[in-house]
Amino acid sequence: MINELIESLQKRFHYYENVGIRAIEQIKDESKLFWQYNEQSNSIAITVNHLHGNMLSRFTNFYTEDGEKPWRKRDAEFENNIHSKKELLEKWHEGWNTVFDVIDNLTPEKLNGTVTIRNEQHSVIDAINRQLTHYAYHIGEIVYTAKMICGNDWQSLTIPKGKSEEFNRKMMQKKK
Repeated sequence: MINELIESLQKRFHYYENVGIRAIEQIKDESKLFWQYNEQSNSIAITVNHLHGNMLSRFTNFYTEDGEKPWRKRDAEFENNIHSKKELLEKWHEGWNTVFDVIDNLTPEKLNGTVTIRNEQHSVIDAINRQLTHYAYHIGEIVYTAKMICGNDWQSLTIPKGKSEEFNRKMMQKKK
């Protein structure tokens, strides 16, 4: 059962990393990565910058240090300090690589441990689930922003509108 949990966590983290990058890749005009609906909303670049900071803080020395590193500047993550698509993608990959260094090397023994985040003890399972849901939230933000930017040019990342029955039919045929 614990091995199934580990495989599920690995699968879900990789899934959200893939969904996010596929949404970002649909933005053809680099300047649109910095578009904000209003002052209170995040651009895709700001969201990636926040994810990057969170990922590095939480997953660097995951088992041995507090997940809120003293070098992290969380408030600065919400400023527009990424300047190109190249830099955005570098931060994206660096953040996810830091996550996968931990997630892809989980073992039942490691999963049974505890870690600290902001001076609070968490089971490893709870800490990882906390991050998975946090990242899914922000990936949804990236997808929604990308959909607004792309408009009618948006290519669905999952089941396109009006195609649910066709998709379900194909899925049901696979099981047979």
